Amino acid sequence: IMAFFARATLGFIYWEIILTRIGFRHLSRRTRSDRYRRVASQFRNLAIRLGGVMIKVGQFLSARLDVLPPEIIQELSGLQDEVPAERFEDIRREAEKELGGELGKKFDLFEETPLAAASLGQVHRARLCVEDAKGEFCDVVVKIQRPQIAQLIEVDLSALRQVGRWLEKYPPIAKRVDVSALVGEFSTTIREEVDYIAEGKNAGIFAENFIDAPRVHVPRVVWSHTTPRVLTLEDVFAIKITDYDAITLAGIDRAEVANELLDTYLKQIFIDGFFHADPHPGNLFVTPSQGIPEEGKPAWQLTFVDFGMVGRVPENLRLGLKEMLVSVGTRDAA
Repeated sequence: IMAFFARATLGFIYWEIILTRIGFRHLSRRTRSDRYRRVASQFRNLAIRLGGVMIKVGQFLSARLDVLPPEIIQELSGLQDEVPAERFEDIRREAEKELGGELGKKFDLFEETPLAAASLGQVHRARLCVEDAKGEFCDVVVKIQRPQIAQLIEVDLSALRQVGRWLEKYPPIAKRVDVSALVGEFSTTIREEVDYIAEGKNAGIFAENFIDAPRVHVPRVVWSHTTPRVLTLEDVFAIKITDYDAITLAGIDRAEVANELLDTYLKQIFIDGFFHADPHPGNLFVTPSQGIPEEGKPAWQLTFVDFGMVGRVPENLRLGLKEMLVSVGTRDAA
């Protein structure tokens, strides 16, 4: 990680500082897009190879449309879908150690092929009939952390802290960003993400906040099969929110979905003060439901998954944000 960032930093200094000062500004500008694309591609390959924290860093960077050039954003945007899966034998060993028994005895059925692979763990479909206050369900997904992920996180964060110290020595960056604080906040967030008990509780809080919203759905947690490293949930995987063709084919109005998503985030931030802080396309689904159609249109729900990363808005900040929003809407600068 440090070698990659050292090469990228030296390349930036050579092309953007040294060459521009000795009269080759035009050459630097003309090759900039290709260089950015090449560096982003190299970072993507590094992140896929190392997994863990580097995938998270790539996801974070791919969302910074306000800071990074489009060449880098485009190169990193598909990173979530390129994470390689762990060997099932290793995943099985982790799950059985956490659950205290063989998967064949803990579940009626457990699929070896993963449904999805993420930076810190992977998800497998399984069958286990569970009944709670909302009724019975039998299709579940089991989220299992990658082997030795806690140790890998500490190694990666150590490297990132060193890279942060390098960046702080560059005045244009140091003036705009508190790099140490940013790395510190990132470290705290990612450590919270590897506690699946906390994630399950976050899902419960979110579901309670939207208990009166029929179009918002959150997977139910199977607490009997959940530990800090294994999380068992109701299977809610459906149409990915960026699969526009599938949404349209299901007869669902995409504009309605967009409005519902905006409304849910306004509620989370301005009313609840508790929000889902990782809304990339792999964590949001549109689920055609069996409910009564509205005005001849198919019934559907907006489904949120992965509550490892959540945010809280203190009441004083929430009140300030509300006042600012009203001021903008009424064009009252004073």
